Amino acid sequence: MGSPDEERVVAVIMVGGPTKGTRFRPLSLNIPKPLFPLAGQPMVHHPISACKRIPNLAQIYLVGFYEEREFALYVSSISNELKIPVRYLREDKPHGSAGALYNFRDLIMEDNPSHIFLLNCDVCCSFPLPEMLDAHKKYGGMGTILVIRVSAESASEFGELVADPASNELLHYTEKPETFVSDRINCGVYVFTPEIFTAIQGVSFQRKDRENLRRVSSFEALQLATNLPTDYVRLDQDILSPLAGKKQFYIYETMDFWEQIKTPGMSLKCSGLYLAQFRVTSPHLLASGDGTKNATIIGDVYVHPSAKVHPTAKIGPNVSISANARVGAGVRLSRCIILDGVEIMENAVVTNAIVGWKSSIGRWSRVQAEGHYNAKLGITILGEAVGC
Repeated sequence: MGSPDEERVVAVIMVGGPTKGTRFRPLSLNIPKPLFPLAGQPMVHHPISACKRIPNLAQIYLVGFYEEREFALYVSSISNELKIPVRYLREDKPHGSAGALYNFRDLIMEDNPSHIFLLNCDVCCSFPLPEMLDAHKKYGGMGTILVIRVSAESASEFGELVADPASNELLHYTEKPETFVSDRINCGVYVFTPEIFTAIQGVSFQRKDRENLRRVSSFEALQLATNLPTDYVRLDQDILSPLAGKKQFYIYETMDFWEQIKTPGMSLKCSGLYLAQFRVTSPHLLASGDGTKNATIIGDVYVHPSAKVHPTAKIGPNVSISANARVGAGVRLSRCIILDGVEIMENAVVTNAIVGWKSSIGRWSRVQAEGHYNAKLGITILGEAVGC
């Protein structure tokens, strides 16, 4: 490996596919989930933009099950915008998160990278990737995991882990445990050295040659034996758990925001988190106005340049208005995502809602989630051509 100035880094972003993400319906019926707009930008745009900040970044790969044509236009556009090659790689069958990385190892290693970032598209956070890379170089080892502290009640929904308080070495990892282990969870963002491929290959060889299912329950062993081929390797159960405590993996803890985007309600919350982040990273994307020549803007709001918003409208906080939308006189919008081609007529009110493509909200209508707003459940979704 050459000097630090010659080192190259590649990033791999897992985007899933149509066989996954059913909890995101109906929004994912019209558009691939990674292309659904959050804060006016496709969901996958946020981790891609974060990768741009990585020093010596050579290439970004998107890996998933969607048809290539569904990503072709976006991949071409974002490559030109960021001046970084972005390429979509379509899996022929499920390989698991680690298996998918290994499946495309030859392409990933074409640039002879010293480090490989692995990110999940349905993660919303500030993506402190340069900081992770610096920490990883100090730690050594095979990889560094981004982690965050959450409430004890919600920790069991994720991968829980224990780390050495002095060295930050990963000592124990368990995926969605039945009993509480730790309030630190796996954020689904990693940086690895190329040695990760050797570890993944080792799991495949063990499963093939000795049918070694390690320490799992009899039920899971049966599932693995009947359903998982030798090239299906999970990063959490098959790599992190068995290698924890062996000076191979370390953690980097974020003190910033983090959420997992599984439901439409969470997309609305995460859109607001990204809008707030724009104040620091992309203030030019945020709208402004005092109700004279432009609408009154409260808090963080994104308005697409092609959208038409009446000066008497009152918009915000946490509002994203997409292309070719029309917002009439006296309209009040707060905590909502307005998608392409929507028309909101005079004096309508929309709160805690996602208004679907080409929908029409009638004059004096009120659209809002009932009762106390809940990011996971309490949200109104209006579909195409719904009149209110």
